Amino acid sequence: MRHPSATAALLASAVIGGLGLTPGAAHAQSDSPVAQAAWVKACTDKKDDTDHPCGHWQLIMRDGRRVAVPGAAISQVDAKGHEVQDTLTFAISADGRVMAYERKRDHRLVVQPVAGGPARTLPKAAVPKGVGTSDIGVYLSPKGDTVVIDYGDEPVRLPVKVITVATGKITTLPRGELMAGFSGDGDEVLTRRNLSDNTVRLSAHRLGGGSIKQTPPQLVANAPTLALAPDGRTVAVFTAGNADKKKRPTVRTYDLETGQLSGGADLPLAPGVPPYLAWWSPDGVLHGTVEKDEVGETAVIRELTVDPESGAVRQTGRYTISKTRYAYVKAGE
Repeated sequence: MRHPSATAALLASAVIGGLGLTPGAAHAQSDSPVAQAAWVKACTDKKDDTDHPCGHWQLIMRDGRRVAVPGAAISQVDAKGHEVQDTLTFAISADGRVMAYERKRDHRLVVQPVAGGPARTLPKAAVPKGVGTSDIGVYLSPKGDTVVIDYGDEPVRLPVKVITVATGKITTLPRGELMAGFSGDGDEVLTRRNLSDNTVRLSAHRLGGGSIKQTPPQLVANAPTLALAPDGRTVAVFTAGNADKKKRPTVRTYDLETGQLSGGADLPLAPGVPPYLAWWSPDGVLHGTVEKDEVGETAVIRELTVDPESGAVRQTGRYTISKTRYAYVKAGE
């Protein structure tokens, strides 16, 4: 989730009632509505000149519409239940068809189709007693059928929870694992673990049971962006390059089973600016986004496909987010 702040007027949007969206309301002409991102406006407190979220979460739809989700909270609660003027608990599946958010009226976590319909409430155990929504990270699988809850406690006390949306079933990952993303088909979860010798271990945990692990070289461990392929073992590794030396970002692949790291391919992107977000689609295509999001300016997000062998890049989409934003989240983030 990106979190720059500024103030100004809110984009005109379609506000659809209930917990969020309801079927048949406003712009129902799309057979399969897809969201690219969501954002929330910033307002400034005149007393101390600080920004805080205000208004409603706004979905940016692939067909160009802007749709409000009034049932989604724009604040969080801490471990004691006190309101926190921040908002981080909003996620959109990589396919853009499902969203997860913190419900405004009771701060419960819910999952709902972007197209509308009933919201499914996740078990209370997703946010256990003594933990606030301000202490968690929420991640949706590529199709939105699984939710991962990561806890920001230090030292680590709570293991990452994996929740099956349809049944509410909860499983946990080994304590100390930190969420790093889903595989392209959603069957695995990629995690990081910081080891006592200052190295990092990457693991791909199959949701049906079993895992593979490797302690990668520092180039992989320190990479700003990683993405696990549908095969559950191949990790796309993006490095930033160097703006001062005019060195472009690169892409490599790393095999979690063999430990093999491919040679780097330069990307035709600005030096020092790698894809901030990357994911594989189920058919094995590597996607990424690059963005320009200076505070006080309109954010510009470009959607790309990347050939991990040649470094060839193709732009598949582009959209903007108002300079009035407080925070935003992209599909698959």
